Amino acid sequence: MPFHVSPTVMIDGTLYTLLLFSLVTWTLIFFKVWQFAKNSHYNQHFSHAFWDARDLQAAQQLPPETTRGPKARIAASGFAWLEEIKHPELGASLKFRGSPQDLLEQTLRKQTQIEQKKMESGLTMLASIGSTAPFVGLFGTVVGIMNALHDISASGSASLDVVAGPIGDALIATAVGIAVAVPAVLAYNFFLRRAKHHRASLEHFVDGFLHIAFGDNYMEKNKGSFNGV
Repeated sequence: MPFHVSPTVMIDGTLYTLLLFSLVTWTLIFFKVWQFAKNSHYNQHFSHAFWDARDLQAAQQLPPETTRGPKARIAASGFAWLEEIKHPELGASLKFRGSPQDLLEQTLRKQTQIEQKKMESGLTMLASIGSTAPFVGLFGTVVGIMNALHDISASGSASLDVVAGPIGDALIATAVGIAVAVPAVLAYNFFLRRAKHHRASLEHFVDGFLHIAFGDNYMEKNKGSFNGV
């Protein structure tokens, strides 16, 4: 430990660091709760409207208030591709070389990955705080104990009232570190599970979209529009 740095400053710095970790953790927790709740509501609202539509053309013309959220953006990317592929002059582009089903699926999966990254944002920070906060607290405790032992040695007394107070104060940093880590770890595990369920829901929607576009011969009905492929 550098002797020109006051142990008190290092201990205080450790506690302020843990306080910052705690603020970041609870900010992320409240944000992720809001994000998951909002997207779940939007996805449910859009899914009902989408699957109640007569066909893809009707689904494409849903009112704006129902076309919000991850599933709506995935569907919009699919609709955009279906509109773009209708122009024969684009058929020569490498972007449109290959099976129409594979190309549409690639477009939908790409947008799914973008949406999933948004839902997983912040989870790495929670995991990092959960794994490092106890060690930060332990560092503060070690520094505090070293400082306490130095003061005890300087006083020349090793009675219980002299030893217990400084050692007890030093252990506070470890307790704070654990108190910061526990919510971060619990929140990380909870949101990671929600993110997996969210991804499964999006993948299911993509499969349904592809089934409508190809399983029900949507492309065949519009084959005159896809001569460029």
